[in-house]
Amino acid sequence: MKILWVKIDFLHPTNRGGQIRSLETLRRLHRRHEVHYVAYHDPAHPESLQRANEYCSRAYPVPYEIPDRNTPRFFLQLLRNLASPLPLAVGRYRTHVMQRQIGSLLAEGQFDASVCDFLSSAPNFPTLANTVLFQHNIETVIWRRHVRHAPTPLHRAYFQIQAKRMFNVEKQACKSARHVIAVSSGDASAMRDLFSLDHVTAVATGVDIDFFRPPAAALKTSDIVFLGAMDWLANIDGARYFASEILPRIRLRRPGTSVIFAGRAPAPEILTMAAADPLLHVTGTVPDVRPYLWQSLLSIVPLRIGGGTRLKIYEAMAAGIPVVSTSIGAEGLDVTSGLNICLADSPDAFADNCLSLLEDADRRCAMANSALDLVTSRFSWDTVTSDFERVLFATRA
Repeated sequence: MKILWVKIDFLHPTNRGGQIRSLETLRRLHRRHEVHYVAYHDPAHPESLQRANEYCSRAYPVPYEIPDRNTPRFFLQLLRNLASPLPLAVGRYRTHVMQRQIGSLLAEGQFDASVCDFLSSAPNFPTLANTVLFQHNIETVIWRRHVRHAPTPLHRAYFQIQAKRMFNVEKQACKSARHVIAVSSGDASAMRDLFSLDHVTAVATGVDIDFFRPPAAALKTSDIVFLGAMDWLANIDGARYFASEILPRIRLRRPGTSVIFAGRAPAPEILTMAAADPLLHVTGTVPDVRPYLWQSLLSIVPLRIGGGTRLKIYEAMAAGIPVVSTSIGAEGLDVTSGLNICLADSPDAFADNCLSLLEDADRRCAMANSALDLVTSRFSWDTVTSDFERVLFATRA
């Protein structure tokens, strides 16, 4: 097949879950198909274009610098968006130059299949009628959860506006797409109910077992690790929730418990937490997350907001360490609490599960082994990509 793939960014440096999922899928599709990849190019990261040949036959860099959050250009976008029907998380990626590039390729390229990767790319398509929409999350669900956990009334009011806009845009995009790919059966079922869809297929998330396998000499030097992009609102909320409501309960019984928050671009709030706690280490952007998994006794996913599936959970499982998560944190994963993961939705229950694993090496080992068996047998990237490929074949023009 000749495939057009559109995303807002190139896939290196790879520091977000959505990038990992897209990269591993595309690498395998690229072995068998002709892939044309369109994305915004950030000159600050030249490797993003230099390494594009790892996953595509031809790359089309679109010149546009996406404003970073907490910059004057971002706040200008925010102000302009107040009068827009699009939510900011979608509207900030719509540009005339991207629209022209996609329109030209679709008109001239004779593609067998096209993929809109993430909802944020959708407004740049002239139509989604012949395009597969790859939904890593249900964005409406995320924004409704932001409303529920808003820290102030002003935040709540803003999130309510964004959630309403997101529902309208997401419903229209999903219904107009040729087909929708969700990343879990739970997401697929929720989309059917939320948007009245009948053309959605679940394709699971994978993990590279060999890449995350720990070295024999790995030493445990930390107790708990939380992996994730620390500038993402859901992770910021999760970090705040863990540090303020769960960690104090753990330290009442285990005072010296150490924690690592490992992930890119930590928000000022997270840095402030670390400055006040000598046993809480914030890494910032790291070239490789694996050492932080290998050196820790357990991994946590204390999310109250979010959607899609959690690559960080499968990565921890492949790295051989047990996971404690909220139900939302593990939403969409085929896991069994008490066997291959611990699920807990109150601060007391979350703390109790962390303490039980920290204090019982045999239980940690049993849960880690069960989790490794799960991801090894069912969630390799080759298996996942074959499922994705079948959808493209079934829906091609």
